[in-house]
Amino acid sequence: MTSSAAIETPAKHRSSDLRYASVETYSSVARTVDILSDAWGFLVLRECFFGVRRFDHFRAVLRVPRITLAERLAKFLELDLLSESPLDGRHEYRLTGRGRDLYQTILALLAFGDEWLARGVPPPLRLLHLRCGCECHPRVACSHCKESIDPRRIHYRDGPGAGVEIRTEPRQRSRRTATVNILKRVRPCSVARTLQIIGDRWSFLILREFFYGVRRFDEFQGRLSIATNILTDRLSRLCAEGVVERMPYQDRPARYEYVLTAKGRDLYGSMLVMMHWGDKWLAGGKPPLKLRHRDCGQDVHAIVVCDRCGQELDAHGMSYATSYSLHGRAFTAGSQ
Repeated sequence: MTSSAAIETPAKHRSSDLRYASVETYSSVARTVDILSDAWGFLVLRECFFGVRRFDHFRAVLRVPRITLAERLAKFLELDLLSESPLDGRHEYRLTGRGRDLYQTILALLAFGDEWLARGVPPPLRLLHLRCGCECHPRVACSHCKESIDPRRIHYRDGPGAGVEIRTEPRQRSRRTATVNILKRVRPCSVARTLQIIGDRWSFLILREFFYGVRRFDEFQGRLSIATNILTDRLSRLCAEGVVERMPYQDRPARYEYVLTAKGRDLYGSMLVMMHWGDKWLAGGKPPLKLRHRDCGQDVHAIVVCDRCGQELDAHGMSYATSYSLHGRAFTAGSQ
């Protein structure tokens, strides 16, 4: 995708910062991933959906260092994902409208994890849609025709927020092992399993480029300004996860390209749901991309619906039961 917008150069950067610079396309999905890719931050938000409200309860459930928890709560207050209110001499943290609106993103990631990452084990959560009374398996659908979304049937064009930026912040060393271990804490979680695949920024950006039609190593490198060793590592991991596969496209000399598997294509719905959240809350009314669904011919966004009745899902209309115990005690059904 091309854009005529000028590159915005950040003011007052040091000359040494240029070694970290990369040109990145504005992306509402990337803005959402920036929030969810922090492992401790995701766990705090997840526990909010399970009804955790108080600082000491977060610490008891997550076994998180005090300073780490304080930093994440302060960040989410600043982002208006949580609100803080006094109660009985203490403070409670509750999801705001913006925070609750992440529920569909959580459901989309959960559905992918249940479908592809369960490894023969029953899903950690059984979801009940209260409005139709049926056990529910969330499905990503077109906001207009409610049909399931096929990445090959979506057309992109630049939106009013299209453009690129130069990112100059230092690249952090990969701490993937530490992140994966954090995401495995406390409870089995299909969302956390999905984030282990797409949750680090480079893996996400590479997957995003697949949906833009990029297939070859040098194309990824050129579009993302990514170091060769990092690109090699992330593509190898995505192949190992069965999300992409390496295919020959030339014999002499032997050259290869990377293509999404059925499992990889199924991540598309989750990414579009994240894109809609970012468009709604982080794009200032100017989405970088507009989507048209070829099947119904309309400009659309992704929603998450009940696979039984087709109604759009929200946190207030759902209940759940767990298939596990938490710290040795069984979890009972409750409202999300």
